[in-house]
Amino acid sequence: MAETTNQGLVERVSYMLSAPRRARQREEQLAKSNPHLLEALDRDKREGLVLAVRARWVALAIIAVFIAVLNPRWEVLYYEALIAGFALIGWAQLKSGEVGQSRRELLLLATDLALMTIVIVLPNPFSTIEAPIGLQYRFGNFAYFYVLLAAAVMAYSWRTLFAFGMWTTGLWLGAMGLAIFFGPRIPELSERMAGVFVGYEALADLYDPNIILISPRIQEVVVLIIVTGILALGSWRSRELLIRQAEMARERSNLARHFPPTIVDQMAHQDKPLGHVRSQKVAVMFTDIVGFTRFAEQHPPQKVVDMLREFHKMMEEAVFEHNGTLDKFLGDGIMATFGTPQPGPHDAANALACARDMMGRLDEWNRARRQSGQQPVDLSIGVHYGDVILGDIGSERRMEFATLGDTVNVASRLEAMTRDLSVETVVSEDLVSAVRQAKTGDGNELLDGLKAQEKRAVRGRGDPVKIWTLDRAA
Repeated sequence: MAETTNQGLVERVSYMLSAPRRARQREEQLAKSNPHLLEALDRDKREGLVLAVRARWVALAIIAVFIAVLNPRWEVLYYEALIAGFALIGWAQLKSGEVGQSRRELLLLATDLALMTIVIVLPNPFSTIEAPIGLQYRFGNFAYFYVLLAAAVMAYSWRTLFAFGMWTTGLWLGAMGLAIFFGPRIPELSERMAGVFVGYEALADLYDPNIILISPRIQEVVVLIIVTGILALGSWRSRELLIRQAEMARERSNLARHFPPTIVDQMAHQDKPLGHVRSQKVAVMFTDIVGFTRFAEQHPPQKVVDMLREFHKMMEEAVFEHNGTLDKFLGDGIMATFGTPQPGPHDAANALACARDMMGRLDEWNRARRQSGQQPVDLSIGVHYGDVILGDIGSERRMEFATLGDTVNVASRLEAMTRDLSVETVVSEDLVSAVRQAKTGDGNELLDGLKAQEKRAVRGRGDPVKIWTLDRAA
């Protein structure tokens, strides 16, 4: 029973000791899967380092003036030179800072702490005052470690802060051990103190400059470790908040793949859920590459994919520039909406302007393709305006924000109708009427070149739809 208990204790201690390693591995995995996290961590590290180094320089300047005022003798230049060394180390830390722990950065931190230990423990070699080593521990100089700790909180991760506490403890106690066994003494001082405090040996030890009191030294490092642990916990919490912010940035970036930047900003500040089911008027657009199946048969897969990527990028830019929402890619085509997630008075006009822009972009792209000896691409576009249903569809395991309804079906049928009519774009009368209503005194330039056609039957719909056509030459 006791053996099982001991084994469980060992496992728990091992688990606790491995926490920093597991946390580092988690952050590395998150950084690989989320570029926004790596960028956020790098920015946070750089900003923290800049603030830490500036704070260090200000603190060192104050200390330099402070010790010069308290000790206005030439020997103070020794400490002024060491202060310059601390400032130089801060500059080196700023230049070598990077995300995570680096050997150079840890070496500079260790140098920082070692130099501070030397300054506190060893007496000024230029001082004319003869004093035992134990007197160095009577001035409360250990507090200067907290200046370095305060700067480290802004510049380093919580794991490095733990290293700071452990190294300071080792250096401080190690220096104390060396001072106790090898430090210079003045024996007659101990004899005189014993004579002054006859019968009060404890007071004699307390005031004897040859004696290094161990208990206060241990108390100093214990308090430092406690403070370092609390600050490291706060640093860990701040890092977790930063990770969550990076996750939010990734989610925002994912939204930006579907919505234009202005819509993303609006959605980020609204309180209502995106998936709230509702009905509203929306312009729906479908585009498709004419003859894509034949193109795919005649070209190698990589060339087909490269062409699709160029096409999708071109269409996506046109949609976003006209305040549209990229609903989804449909193989060689796309579905876009204008008026989601929030409707506006110019949704129909934006959709028609986008269709014209797509046609213009396609002409430029085809000219470039012909010059490079590639086959030109033909495009078909269908646009309709009307009521749609917006909301989340799917199961609990996977949901998707969708635009549904008769308007979507009609827009898809209008796009297919372009082939029978030998035109590039077919739009509905409802869209044209909405464009006319939205125009106020600046003419109907968007409607130029549109040709009215007879009502056409739409598969799956009882009532025929009056349509307008627009070809590339218009």
